[in-house]
Amino acid sequence: MVRVRFAPSPTGYLHVGGGRTALFNWLFAKAKQGKFILRIEDTDRERSKQEYVDEILDSLNWLGFGWDEIYYQSRRIDIYRQEAGRLLKEGKAYTEKLEGKPQEAIIYKVSPQKIKVNDLIRGEIEFDATTIKDQVLIKSDGSPTYNFACVVDDAAMGITHVIRGDDHISNTPKQAMLYEALGFSLPDFAHLPLILGMEGGRLSKRTGATAISDYRRMGYLPSALVNYLLLLSWSPGDNREVIDISEAIRLFDLKGVNKTAATFDLKKLEWMDNQYIKNADPEQLADQLIPLLIEKKYIEQDKFDRKYLVSLVKLFQPRLPRINEFVEWADYFLVKDINIDPQAQEKFLSRDFSREFGLFIERLEALERFDVAGIEATFRDMVKELGLESKALIHPIRVALTGKTVGLGLFEVIYYLGKERTKERLEKWIS
Repeated sequence: MVRVRFAPSPTGYLHVGGGRTALFNWLFAKAKQGKFILRIEDTDRERSKQEYVDEILDSLNWLGFGWDEIYYQSRRIDIYRQEAGRLLKEGKAYTEKLEGKPQEAIIYKVSPQKIKVNDLIRGEIEFDATTIKDQVLIKSDGSPTYNFACVVDDAAMGITHVIRGDDHISNTPKQAMLYEALGFSLPDFAHLPLILGMEGGRLSKRTGATAISDYRRMGYLPSALVNYLLLLSWSPGDNREVIDISEAIRLFDLKGVNKTAATFDLKKLEWMDNQYIKNADPEQLADQLIPLLIEKKYIEQDKFDRKYLVSLVKLFQPRLPRINEFVEWADYFLVKDINIDPQAQEKFLSRDFSREFGLFIERLEALERFDVAGIEATFRDMVKELGLESKALIHPIRVALTGKTVGLGLFEVIYYLGKERTKERLEKWIS
């Protein structure tokens, strides 16, 4: 049975690169009816923190990557010491006492050799062990080194495939030697290409290397982020980009992973998110928005018109790059007093519109059928009578009603605001 592992270190939050590595491991396990193992590599006592563990677990759950087994390296220290002791007894390692350190370090003796590893993505890779110095197994503080603990755990947990970023390629020969020294079977390796920023360098916070939890707070849908991460080095074919995860499981194979570095493009992620928002259940989107709207004091808990909120969500759905944008874009529907952009006021409301606004209010109040089509027809008739171009009034009315210069169609805005609120906001500009 295929058994893969994702092994984050809780010395920081789960970032984009780690999220993609977790995805490819989880996807491969699902595609092969195997097991996805989560291993928290928390042997760094000073830098490992519980808050990072919690964030990693929360982020993986939010992305939908449920694990079959979970292990913590900090609870397995005795196992590493036992295996290092075995190598000592077999003459494959030696001890070294460093001045001022509490105990002896255990160090593996590297012998000159050529090491060949068949990478499922990159093909055969050859390493020259003469360039590798003796490897510390157990440090002088009694904790294991990364490479040693990794090998012991992968063998003990029956890991069949090690799928990780290609920044780990330099660790591969060191680990291959330890597998052999310990008498363990070598798993298959697959090293994923780097994820680069738009300018070609490695990801930085400026170019996208924020934590997965940051994308969650920004309002990206997990399904959209997973779909986008999937496209960073893999494609379902036929120039398709939007793909349901269940179909991705059916199609996924490591042979289809690209060798070249992938580019993280925030604009492409926003496009992807919009595809998912457009097709999402507006009721579920409303559920996601309610805590944000309560926090902003736009609505009160259990004291708002849910049906009206869902209707607004439907209205904005086709346009939203992120669901959180709704809070800013739709604020004028949810607050009593709107904030008007000073520049917009100066540009579009600097002259007196009392006559035009007053007449428009009269026409709207006289409407028997208050719908978008009726509102538009009334407006068109009025500007024709006044001998004005439509834009001469559309922009001033929009700013008076929303405080913004761009947004939904004006007649949709008026319909969803309703007669009374439209009247109240326009009357403020009638002297």
